[in-house]
Amino acid sequence: MALRKIIVEGHPTLRKKSRPVEKFDDRLATLIDDMKETLVDANGVGLAAPQVAILRRICIVDNGEELLELVNPEIIEQSGEQDGLEGCLSVPDKYGRVKRPNYVKIKAQDRHGVWHEYEGTELVARCFCHEIEHLDGHLYTEKAYHMLTDEEYEALFTDDEEDA
Repeated sequence: MALRKIIVEGHPTLRKKSRPVEKFDDRLATLIDDMKETLVDANGVGLAAPQVAILRRICIVDNGEELLELVNPEIIEQSGEQDGLEGCLSVPDKYGRVKRPNYVKIKAQDRHGVWHEYEGTELVARCFCHEIEHLDGHLYTEKAYHMLTDEEYEALFTDDEEDA
């Protein structure tokens, strides 16, 4: 396994649509393992292949219990609404408020090509949407209705520390 370099906003790969995975082989398994290691190292909750400059429909999402390996993921059901703060490993040091579904159900293949269904609410639902949008060449900044200023961000985390 190896750490991959996470590319940042401005890199053209982040704006391109990813191609479906058709070969389920050792090369795919290595990429998935590298992405998992990279996500853990970056202390993130989700990572899509385009963020490591690979235009394939693959993402990793931390559902709080395990790192889900999502190959060719598709949203098949969504409901409710949540409004929350969102950030991205490819858009460092920026945060925005984004409305997302509160419940999302997806289907995706694993590293062997077997289809599975996964459900998530709140942060996991947000992550599913965010990572799948990466696969279509979109960043959360397009959906954000308010990007936090440095002062707003600082105040948010200063208030949290004072409450502790």
